[in-house]
Amino acid sequence: MRKEIEITEISAEDQLLLGDMLYLAIFVPPGSPAPPREVVQIPELSRYFQHWGKSGDIGYLAVDSATRRPIGAAWLRLLTGENAGYGHVNDDTPELAIALLPAYRNQGIGSELMRRLISTAAGRYDAISLSVNRDNRAVHLYRRFGFETVGRHENTLLMQKHLSPSN
Repeated sequence: MRKEIEITEISAEDQLLLGDMLYLAIFVPPGSPAPPREVVQIPELSRYFQHWGKSGDIGYLAVDSATRRPIGAAWLRLLTGENAGYGHVNDDTPELAIALLPAYRNQGIGSELMRRLISTAAGRYDAISLSVNRDNRAVHLYRRFGFETVGRHENTLLMQKHLSPSN
């Protein structure tokens, strides 16, 4: 049964929570050990959440209505130049990150976060991009939302969705 949730905008006060969510977004193949939680502090990952609230940042939290606990997040951020992230296609396209606590997956919450994020981004950006392990089940979610593969590197797909004001 789908849990009742509320969707709220991410604020600067949510920066540490975004680090926790980014950790949840790291794909760990079945049977492989999870990396240490501190991995999100390396520059290649911390750039996705450090100093949240910069111009162009867009993000939403999913909060369990009963417990008031944040259970997921989806956010976009422009990562440019030497600060480019894994999903970089160009300096005008923000990169997407999304994560949900395991107990809240496969209930439509990720889809709701994606809809809200894409709707908001469509008024500001021409496209959004992401990087995802090709074995990650989330690839299906991204394809359902119109992301297309625009590059590959080893086991990773670079995906992009072009936006229009009606997205």
